[in-house]
Parts: sequence; structure tokens; C-alpha cells
Amino acid sequence: MTKEEVRERIERLKKLISKYRYHRLVLDKPLISESAEDTLKKELFDLEEKYPDLVTSDSPTQRIGGKPLEKFKKFAHPKPMLSFNDAFSREDMEDWINRLERISKGATKEGFYGELKIDGLAIEMIYRNGIFETGSTRGDGLIGEDVTQNLKTIEDIPLKLSRIPKKFEKVLSQELAVRGEVFMDEKDFERVNWELKEKNIKTYANPRNLAAGSVRQLNPRVTASRKLSSFAYSLVTDLGQKTHEEEHLILKALGFRVNPHNKFLKDLKEVQEFRDHWESRREKLSYEIDGIVVIVNDENIFEKLGTVGKSPRGSIAYKFSTREATTKVKDIIVSVGRTGTLTPIAILEPVQISGVMVSRATLHNEDEIKRLGIKLGDTVIVGRAGDVIPDVIKVLKELRTGKEKEFIMPSHCPVCGGKVVRIPGEAAHRCINKNCPAIKREALYHFVGKNSMDIEGVGPKIIDQLMDAGLIKDAAGLYSLKKEDLLNLPRFADKSAENAVNSIQKSKRPALDKFIFALGIRHIGEETAFDLAKKFGSLDRLAEASLEEFNRIPNIGEVVAQSVFRWFKDKYNQKLLAKFKKAGIRPKELKVIKKPRLGGKIFVLTGGLETITRESAQSLIRELGGEVFSSISKNVDFVVAGEEPGSKYEKAKKLGIKIIDEKEFLSMIK
Repeated sequence: MTKEEVRERIERLKKLISKYRYHRLVLDKPLISESAEDTLKKELFDLEEKYPDLVTSDSPTQRIGGKPLEKFKKFAHPKPMLSFNDAFSREDMEDWINRLERISKGATKEGFYGELKIDGLAIEMIYRNGIFETGSTRGDGLIGEDVTQNLKTIEDIPLKLSRIPKKFEKVLSQELAVRGEVFMDEKDFERVNWELKEKNIKTYANPRNLAAGSVRQLNPRVTASRKLSSFAYSLVTDLGQKTHEEEHLILKALGFRVNPHNKFLKDLKEVQEFRDHWESRREKLSYEIDGIVVIVNDENIFEKLGTVGKSPRGSIAYKFSTREATTKVKDIIVSVGRTGTLTPIAILEPVQISGVMVSRATLHNEDEIKRLGIKLGDTVIVGRAGDVIPDVIKVLKELRTGKEKEFIMPSHCPVCGGKVVRIPGEAAHRCINKNCPAIKREALYHFVGKNSMDIEGVGPKIIDQLMDAGLIKDAAGLYSLKKEDLLNLPRFADKSAENAVNSIQKSKRPALDKFIFALGIRHIGEETAFDLAKKFGSLDRLAEASLEEFNRIPNIGEVVAQSVFRWFKDKYNQKLLAKFKKAGIRPKELKVIKKPRLGGKIFVLTGGLETITRESAQSLIRELGGEVFSSISKNVDFVVAGEEPGSKYEKAKKLGIKIIDEKEFLSMIK
């Protein structure tokens, strides 16, 4: 054959293989046997071996290829990948529907779309000009990891959109974003675990963990050997879809594999039937599911409902009943957290629940122990709520022999021997020795964590080694470590020691909010840390702030304000901050707008907003120097009234506060 004839043959083979793949995987109606299909792939492979310049990224031969990566690159999602809130009962679902109707009357009149909730790993796929260009993990919802090479090994994911209906041909000239789930069939899970066991490599507890671990392999050939599967469930790009049901039809038409069991559900009765049907038949599926996802079918209404936190209001995960098992309580021990809180933990005779071997379960606090009436030696029912957290559900008191023993919360810390007190009004017992090694150790785990300082290569095991060897006493001590210090520790070679020290040194210029969160101040989560960083701009300014200033910050109540104020006035913490400064830690100061447009103006938002979420509106107000209050007072300058504003609207009218609608508000912030 001439080169031109080879080129033509390659193109014909690619189209034919794509056609057979579509019928086998998407339509579940194979036209030829897989072995015959494999011979076509072999012919294509041989031709491309002879003419490597004719190889293209959309060729079926490129599913398994590429060099192993050193690490994954970050990828910013075009739109945030949100997670679902959970429901566990019909009452929860009724509450959800009632909330939607209060926000937008008639929100559920067009029904719902129900999907099986696959216990896998969420992914996003970007196509440009019909070619698969980028694949990524969810990550934190805004930034994921680029795992393109690995996703190309999954046959369910089309490398090229070659079966495009005429009315969707515009996807060939634009970016197309599709989301889905990667998972592993039970038979492949058992196969891979058997292979790992044969090689004396640690096996995986369940298919979800194995799927996630496989997608994050730096060598795509390892991913390919795992034989992962995928379902597409969301079309992010606007192709004119009016309902979520249409999204699935379009995805299937474009060549994506969608779950054939997903369906339209007209009301809560059908939602309940769909959920109950699959709860009783989940074992018959070849993959694991832990519930169903229920979505408001009308796309326009779904968008109007907006988000709350990191979850869309218009969808919810309706989980199956907690999977349970009985076992015995061998012991009850107490762990000490980074704030000194003592948490009782039941040590159990190991029992398998939902594919996970459970040997511990949290008992939360003394009140929970009393509520359960639990004793050492009791037989208990243990479950994993939402298939995640091991929990003692019930004590089977009928099986007691009389040898069971009462458990009493210790009066002294099991780690340092310091005094333990129960704070009035709280359920928790707390060690009040600030120099307790357990408090310091947990604080250090938190400090180096991904959501804090994100010091790569320095995790809890390394912290344990450093503290046990007396190399560090607090987080500031990390920055004085030298490579030679680490070489004296087990499992540290020259390169790993150098990498760990470099990673620590690179963290010297953190974002201010990340550093505040890393300090482990009680009651301060990531969002509150950001509010503090935005308010004060620098660490020095924050450390000097008065209690009155903290109390004036929106969304920070008296308890939180007291906690932050006391932390910065504490002599031990002041010495710690001085050590950080001496070590060269310089958090990046936030730029403050000199003449903010809304400077000093106080806003209250009430009712549903159509074109902007409440969270986005609050952020914009704060960025422009304004403040957002949650309640009406004479100090408020503007009330932004959306749909069905409620009692705040009436109170604002009585006080003579200026009320503006959404249109006026948007023009004000433009």
C-alpha cells in the first residue's frame, strides 16, 4: 500500500472500531465478537507501528500509552464540581422538597430525574473539536488533578466524538465539558486484589478505593491493567438541553456510556419506589451503589435554585439504609485531639461492613455513652452511616452475661496526666494542659495537612518520628530542620530527606488564610480563616486586634471571637508566632482596596435571588468593602429583597431601612 492508502485504511479502521465500541458499550448491542474487534485493533496497531507519523491522539491504540508521570498537574474546572447533601429517610426527602417549594414555588412540578449513586470517583472530561483533550478528578471542587493519560485507558470514555447527530454538530467547534464516575466491577476488584496478594502487595478494602487508587497511578499502564469502567452523568456545556433527562439522551447520542437504570420520576412516590427497588436489588449489580441521586429535572429551575455551601439545592443523595453488623466491645479507649478534646473509642472484635473491616467505632462523648448504655464486653450493632463512618447504633443488652464493666471518663489526661475538665454547656471533656504532647502532635498533623500548609512528604508518620526523636516540639521547629537531621531517622534516604526539607522551606510564604487555619485555633474553620484574613489583611494586624473588632466581623459570633482573641493573647501562642517569624514565615498579606465602593455599608440579604447565589452576593459585598449581617437592626444600610423575602423585609420597612431589589443591587456592585 502507498502511504496515502495506509492513511485511508487507518481512518477507516478507527471509524469502524469506534462504531463497534459504541454498539458494544453504549447500546449494549455488540455487532461482532470482542475477539474479532481485537484483530481490527491489532491491524491498526501494526500500521501505526510502521507509520508513527500517522498516529493521532484519538486512535484506539493510544488508550494504553504515554510515559509514567512524575506527578499530576493541577486543573481548574470550568464550573465548580459540587457535592451532594444526603437524605436517609422519606421524611428527609419531604423536608428537601418543602424547602425547594419555599424557595421557588412550583420547583418540583416538572418531576425529578433519578440516578443510581455509583460508589466511585467523580471525574470531568473536556473535549475540544470533538477530541478528548483533558480529564481530571474532582479535587476540592474548584481545582482537580489532570489524569488525562489514565482516563484514556478506560474504554467507556470516547477518545473522539465521531457519532454526532446533526443538531449537535456545533460541539465540533467548541469546548465540551462532561462529568461522570469511574468505578470498578466486583469481578475486576477481586482479580486485581488476587494479583496484588500474589505479589505480596497490600490489597484494597473495597472497589471504590481501588478505582480511586488506579486513576491516580502515575503510570497509565498500571491504570489500564485494572480495567476500570465509567458512566457519564452530566453535560456541563449548554447544548440546548431543557431537562436533566435530555442531558442523558444527548450524552448517549454523543457516544458516552450512561447508566441504563437511570430514569425520570414524576413525584416523591416514584422516587421512593425507585430507591427501595434498588436497595433490595443492589447485590445483583456488578458494581457497588450506596443510594440514588435525585435531581430536579427542569434545568432552568435547577439553575435558579442555586447552591448552598458546596452543594446544589436542586439535587440530593438519597442514601440506602445503614449497613449493619453485630460485634463485641473488647475495650473503650480515649484519644486526645489537637484541641485537647477527649473522644471515647470502642475497640471492637473486627467485623466486615460494606467491604470494610471495622475494628473501631467512635462513641463521641460521655453523653452518647450514657444514651447507649454501653459497657465493656457488650454485644453491639455497628453501622456505617452513609457507608462511611463506623458508629455504634445499639447495645444488645439481652445478651449480657453480668461480666460487662462500666466505663468512666478519665479525670486525668491519658497522655500527659494533666487535669481533665468538662466545660459547662458542652458535651466534651478536655485536657487543659497546653503542653500536652497529644495536643501538640495532633496540632502538627493539622498544620502540615493538605488544607493547611500542604507540606508535601511530611505526614503524621514523619511528625511522629520527628517528635519521638526530640527534633521538634512545635510547628515552628519544622523550619529549622536540616537534611542531616532526617538522615538519622528510619526510612529516610538522601533524596527523600532533601525533598522533605525543600518542601518545608517552600511553605514559608503561605496564603494568610491558610496559615490562620493551620494554627488550629478552636472554632476556626477554612471559611472563618478566610474572613479573618480578609478583614485584617496581615498576621500582625490580626494579632493586635481587640475583642470588639472580632465581634464586629459578620458570621463570627461571640464564642468564636473569644476563641480567636484568647488564642492571640495567650503567652505560649505569642512565643510560637515569634518563633515562626524568626524562622522566616511570612504569610502573604491580602491587598485591601483603598476606596472600596461599598466601604462601611451594611447589607442584609433576604429571599431568593435569581441571577446570583446568596454566597456570591455576600462575597462581592465583602470584596467591595461592605459587610453582610444576618439580622435587621437600625445599623443596616440596605436590605436586598429577593423572591419571598419573609419577616426581615417587614422589619426593615418598619425601621425605614432602604430596600432594594436584585436589579438595583447588581447595578450597585457593577
